[in-house]
Amino acid sequence: MSKDVKIRKGVNIKLKGSAEKLYANPVSTSDVVLKPTDFPGLIPKLSVKVGDKVKAGSSIFFDKGNDRILFTSPISGEVTEINRGEKRKILEVKVKADGANTYETFKQGDPSTMSKEDILGNMLKSGVWPFIRQRPYDVVANPMDTPKAIHVTAFDSAPLAPDYGFIAHGEGANLQVGLDALVKLTSGTVHLNITGNANADEAFTGAKNVQINKISGPHPAGNVGIQMHHIDPVNKGEVVWVLNALDVLTIGRLFKEGKFDASRTIAVTGSKVTAPKYVKTVLGANIGDILKGNVEEGGRCISGNPLTGTEVPENGYLGFYNYQLTVIPAGGDNRFMGWLPFLGFTGKSLSRTSFSFLSPNKERDLDANMNGEERAFVMAGEYEKVFPMNIYPVHLVKSMITQDIDLMENLGVYEVAPEDFALCEFGCTSKIETQKIVRDALDLVREETS
Repeated sequence: MSKDVKIRKGVNIKLKGSAEKLYANPVSTSDVVLKPTDFPGLIPKLSVKVGDKVKAGSSIFFDKGNDRILFTSPISGEVTEINRGEKRKILEVKVKADGANTYETFKQGDPSTMSKEDILGNMLKSGVWPFIRQRPYDVVANPMDTPKAIHVTAFDSAPLAPDYGFIAHGEGANLQVGLDALVKLTSGTVHLNITGNANADEAFTGAKNVQINKISGPHPAGNVGIQMHHIDPVNKGEVVWVLNALDVLTIGRLFKEGKFDASRTIAVTGSKVTAPKYVKTVLGANIGDILKGNVEEGGRCISGNPLTGTEVPENGYLGFYNYQLTVIPAGGDNRFMGWLPFLGFTGKSLSRTSFSFLSPNKERDLDANMNGEERAFVMAGEYEKVFPMNIYPVHLVKSMITQDIDLMENLGVYEVAPEDFALCEFGCTSKIETQKIVRDALDLVREETS
């Protein structure tokens, strides 16, 4: 039975530079990069070496812990670089485009008539499987598990987030095929969670064989973990799979066309972008190709949104899960008499220590300054104001800092992901790197309990 969920806690951070709902010309990328660092907990093993020729869908590396999970090339071309870090850790694998974009061939068919094993095999071989992540731990899902449910989020509420309905418009057939494949992978319900703040696109509202839930309220209402918590929470010993509705389109194209079509539409946003817009490109694309001639100097490039995205250089590459590229002022300049908080009219404060609270709906041009430094972790109530789960966020984070696994379990560690704490980190008086603490704690719990 469908549910209507209203999120009460949270806040919408309105920034300048939202993407105009017009498509720019498709961007051809000179090269793409796959980054094992996009997949927490992954120990990659290479399938290629420098100089190898690959097709779109050819294996680049696989998971050492489960060699059935392949990570495949988004384009055809030549492997030109394998960049490593400390202890020869693989950081990036770069593929130079050949311009032809030839594809590996995979099985076509209607998932509703295929067996679960055939669907699993097709998704694993083609490289679309990593789009599916699991709770607990927020890692790539284990194909050997049978989840109690699958949650698909069909909107994003983060600052400057892309409009999923605009991107998915007219793609209802591909979405349905992808959803039909997911239905075969669980003995429970597939939840399609759409926005209740506005009219959702017909591609989502017309979906069949799934439970459509409406979620309304401020950010982080678009976080799939928040949605799951209010619909059907995950408990210790249970597994729930989650994914983005736009990634379901890629899964649908796999079964309809028999190929790994890694093309995607992203929102190029931020106040440092000359003309914010939607751009058709490909997974892992070169950001320099996307931003060419459309960015001002002095910006910080972020693959993703300003709260949870990853800083990348202007010649960096789009992350595996990102449908947004953001460029905001880099900051670095001290604010005049910045120690007097009430002088702040241009910033954004989650408390009333700045006059900005008088105009909550104003679009602001925020930079990357921390406006302070890390200090002792104090309980000032900011986390509870913006954390819409029935969890004590400060107590949970403190248990993570002390690495008390039993206490973490009692306080709800199996439900959360780093992105759920992004607003807490934004409003933290102590400037604690909360998302990093959560990620490290999830890795620890997974290692100690597996």
